[in-house]
Amino acid sequence: MNPIVTVQDAVTAFADFMEPTNAELDAIEQEMPVIQADIDLLDAYITTLDRIPSELDNRRIRRARRRALAARLALLNRTDGASMPGGAA
Repeated sequence: MNPIVTVQDAVTAFADFMEPTNAELDAIEQEMPVIQADIDLLDAYITTLDRIPSELDNRRIRRARRRALAARLALLNRTDGASMPGGAA
């Protein structure tokens, strides 16, 4: 005899209460420049996967890496200032 299993987990996995909250959406929005910079960096790496990188490719990777680091630094500075009362460091 085979046991009968419910599909409760599959049904509740997509329930309305599982949607992201406004605070989570705001956090994603704040991190979007970092996400975009990381995508650009990955794109620069992907273009050089099937060939030897040229000097132009190396410059593109360096620029993308600097943009990604700058975006992370800007996000870190923004969140550090927001966590301190009055914006004092």
